[in-house]
Amino acid sequence: MTATTADTPPPELRLTRRRGIELLLLLWAVLIAVFGYVSVGLAKNGTVPPDAAGYGAGLGLLALLAHLAVRLRAPYADPLLLPIAVLLNGLGLVLIYRLDLETPGDRAAPTQLIWSTLGVALFIVVVVVLRDHRVLQRYAYLSVAAALVLMIVPIFFPAVNGAKIWIRIGGFSFQPGEFAKILLAVFFAAYLAANSNALAYTGRRIWRLQLPTGRVLGPIVAIWLLSVGVLVLERDLGTSLLFFGLFVIMLYVATGRTGWIAVGLLLAAVGAFVVGSLEPHVHSRVQDWLAPFASIDAGQGPGQLAQSLFAFAAGGLLGTGLGLGHSILIGFAAKSDFILATAGEELGLTGLTAVFLLYALVVARGYRAGLALRDPFGRLLAIGLASILALQVFVIAGGVMGLIPLTGMAMPFLAQGGSSVVTNWIIMALLIRISDQARRPRPDAVETGIVARVTEGGR
Repeated sequence: MTATTADTPPPELRLTRRRGIELLLLLWAVLIAVFGYVSVGLAKNGTVPPDAAGYGAGLGLLALLAHLAVRLRAPYADPLLLPIAVLLNGLGLVLIYRLDLETPGDRAAPTQLIWSTLGVALFIVVVVVLRDHRVLQRYAYLSVAAALVLMIVPIFFPAVNGAKIWIRIGGFSFQPGEFAKILLAVFFAAYLAANSNALAYTGRRIWRLQLPTGRVLGPIVAIWLLSVGVLVLERDLGTSLLFFGLFVIMLYVATGRTGWIAVGLLLAAVGAFVVGSLEPHVHSRVQDWLAPFASIDAGQGPGQLAQSLFAFAAGGLLGTGLGLGHSILIGFAAKSDFILATAGEELGLTGLTAVFLLYALVVARGYRAGLALRDPFGRLLAIGLASILALQVFVIAGGVMGLIPLTGMAMPFLAQGGSSVVTNWIIMALLIRISDQARRPRPDAVETGIVARVTEGGR
């Protein structure tokens, strides 16, 4: 009896896990970081640093452990996310080590390496323990309560460089606001996912904008206003702008109404004008932004922003080379707020563009994972986490380059800052978990025979 056309099975779609590609990219990321480390030693001392092999082995071990966690627990995850994180973290360690050579009494690279190790450890914990990102939706209100506590506590500690964003106990210090941004993203995603229809299709229409009812919009606006108000009291303009941008982006994604973008830009402009006019610390930064060379004209020498602009100008197209710049003249913030100026001076416009493209890839892959999901919570959470990185890069790069006033935030993975690097590794873990869910073959497709056996062997 001959088989008919109806008996012919559907064509197989072979899905690959691409863990082998991820491992190869991780190898390249570690080699690039080690090459930068060696280049700094040769430029400054004329010899290869004696601990270059140990540095490469340590970074490679961290990358391998993270890769094994992804291979075993998130085999369908995006293969680009982890290598980019390792490369950015490794480049940050190289830049901090390079600046440490100019300040023998203030070595930040060893501490940053410890924080990076802790960040990778938490990355592994999140990937291994959190089997489904949708579990986080159950803890939406617990997340927002914890976020508010983390933001309020620094008010009771002394200000550091004009801002009350640090908790210092003995020789230990950290920024709780860094962890609060993840918790707020979880809350925003859960609340908006549960009320997206009410936010988009109910309430009054004012001109072309349809406003939701106060019962629906009130709770999330109250949480947002309380968060921003606390940050204003702490004089943390950067995180305030980050939370505001995160709120507007996720509200737009949840409702699909472009009017929220216009309202957000209007409120941001009004808030920036009021805070910049009334708050002395923020006002001084606005004045520095408007006239970065005023201190030179006054005979007081260049300020931090002016030195940063000089560093970018000195870098040109190809840079001076690692270890051959003078960005340390920026001062105490050269390893944190202004570390991008070191990258711009010593790697040039070409290297700086490559760094920005790495960040753009992470954001794009995060958006792609979110859009591929069926559940609204996962979609909003992925876009929210990716938007956090995008907003941070924009705010920091804009401030250092003189496009917007300085905000005092840390460049993701690059800048000195333990809380920042740990938080960013957690964000990467959540994005990997979400991308694994987004790329995983659906059970209904497997049952109908459309999806074939996933190839083994790590490719």
